Amino acid sequence: MREINVSEITNAVAKLCIDANCKLNSDVYNALENAKKTEESEIGKEILCQLTENADIAKNENMPICQDTGMAVIFVELGQEVHISGGKLTDAINEGVRKGYTEGYLRKSVVKDPFIRENTKDNTPAIIHYDIVEGDKLKITVAPKGFGSENMSQIFMLKPSAGIEGAKDAIVRAVDEAGPNPCPPMVVGVGVGGNFEMSAYLAKKALLRPIGSHSDKPHLREMEEELLERMNNLGIGPQGLGGRTTVLGVNVESYPTHIAGMPIAVNISCHVTRHAEVIL
Repeated sequence: MREINVSEITNAVAKLCIDANCKLNSDVYNALENAKKTEESEIGKEILCQLTENADIAKNENMPICQDTGMAVIFVELGQEVHISGGKLTDAINEGVRKGYTEGYLRKSVVKDPFIRENTKDNTPAIIHYDIVEGDKLKITVAPKGFGSENMSQIFMLKPSAGIEGAKDAIVRAVDEAGPNPCPPMVVGVGVGGNFEMSAYLAKKALLRPIGSHSDKPHLREMEEELLERMNNLGIGPQGLGGRTTVLGVNVESYPTHIAGMPIAVNISCHVTRHAEVIL
């Protein structure tokens, strides 16, 4: 049994919150750079240049890439041979979010109640997903999610008769209806199967996969490639001003489901698809 003190967790989460908001992941940055070479629209090319310049300034000045520093979404893989000492794991993570957003001068965007909208003033509570795994390590991934793109996400409770073609049509429709609102070029996470909440979880987690990676299931890999092509033919383009670069990547994750259903969640993310991770 390996022991990890909550203070170590809090400090790690605080750093991850700042890093994720100030340093654009290399896969997203490289995808933007590559898009400059294929984008046919002159306005689109100029916007892509502005986006990478913005990311460079944020990294060099250690300031947020976007003013919407998001709601903190945390993915935790807890080894079953780990013992958390000194307090509760959830409390330690939320304290890390509080510390990171305060000390990093990141915008606090969380309200205490959906209807009584009083700001919590420290961006807590976070949304935390736990997974118990083998081993004596603790892996923490912080993925801040802004709501310009989150608001454009959709879930479809399709019947199995819709088939894979019906699923693809629904996913493309979600991106088409989102239009310029999510600050494209987008990264699209898709969750298929499970039930209502499982498909949404899968879609969110799919955004953590590097751009350019593919599912190890052949039919899903083909689906990812086709969806990317169809989405980039919509003509929405960078920041919605036209062009071929509407979507940088499409990641599809699946899970077994009920004989009577085919849940599909589409979690749309903007060009600032952020996450940072650490293994303790």
